[in-house]
Formats: sequence, structure tokens, C-alpha cells
Amino acid sequence: MKLRFLVPAFALALTTIAAHAQIGLYFNPVVSRVSISTPDTGPFAFLGDNATSRIFGGVDFGGYYEFAHYAKADVSVDVRDAIQHGNNASLNSFMVGPRLAAKPMAYNLKPYAQFSVGAGRTKSPLSAAHIEKLQYGIYGGVDKSLNKHVDWRIVEISYGSVTTISSAIYDSDTTPIPAARVLGFSTGFVFRIP
Repeated sequence: MKLRFLVPAFALALTTIAAHAQIGLYFNPVVSRVSISTPDTGPFAFLGDNATSRIFGGVDFGGYYEFAHYAKADVSVDVRDAIQHGNNASLNSFMVGPRLAAKPMAYNLKPYAQFSVGAGRTKSPLSAAHIEKLQYGIYGGVDKSLNKHVDWRIVEISYGSVTTISSAIYDSDTTPIPAARVLGFSTGFVFRIP
């Protein structure tokens, strides 16, 4: 293929992808179990004195932009922010990552998976101090198309890790606290804009 035909072919391919691009927006409740293997004590203990796990709840909102469509799957980028509270502590997770969604299957079900990285901001229940650290998350779920513009997110399950605020950060004499594991569950609706 001659170079002069390569540029118009590439431009045509990009316009075809853009013509079928779709945006999905969501604002859903989320419940997470945050756990650590080593209990922390003191005013900066994220989960509370000597606690190794807590249940957090809040909202997960964001959106995705589908930019590539294939025979069996769509590829998009997902941007989300989850704000959760538990035992007066807070966890705010801002994440960005690629999302792969299967084409609608039986009963209009669309399974999807994504891997996201971002920043997790944590605040302990007894202090106004907070820290922001790298966070990652693996998400998987199933959406069901209800009509052209609305999907029901039947379930989304996530697993990730973030280093939380702890006494070890402010006091070098304490035992180091490992990163917390975050197991989350969400459901709700996705509003699609074709």
C-alpha cells in the first residue's frame, strides 16, 4: 500500500470509531470491606484502635467513553470517584483505567472488566490529618440493557489496595502498617449517551 493511501485510510478508520463512540454515566451506591493484616492504634489509626477491618459505604460516580468497537467487545476508558465513610473515617478513591465490555449476550447481559489506577485519599476517624497514596483496583460486573439509553448495573465487584493513613506514618517507633485491601460491591444504573 502506498503511503499516500495510508493517511486517508487511517483518517477514515478514526472517523468510523468516533461515529460509534458512546458515553456511559453512573452514580451508584457502593459498600466496601476495608481490611489490614496488622492492627493499628492511636489517633491516626484509619480503621480505629486495634481494628483489622471495617465496612465502608458511599457513592461511586463516574463515566466511560467507548472509543473502539470490535466483533465481540467494546473498549473504553473509565474515570470514577468513590467517596466512602465508615466509623467516622473516610476513603476517597479517584481511579482511571481501561474497560473491556463484551457485546450484549443472552438476555441483553453485558459482562465487563477493567483495571484502574489512581489516588486514594484517607482520613482517620480521630484526626483531621489525611494522606493521598497510589491506589489500584480490579473491577468486574454485569450490565443489562433496559433500553437504548439505560443499563441496569446488576452487580459490580471490585478488589484493590491502598496505603491508608496510620500511626506508623507519623510515629517512626510503631510497627509499619501494610496497605489496606478494599473489596467492594455496587449496583445501580448506567445512563448511555450515543
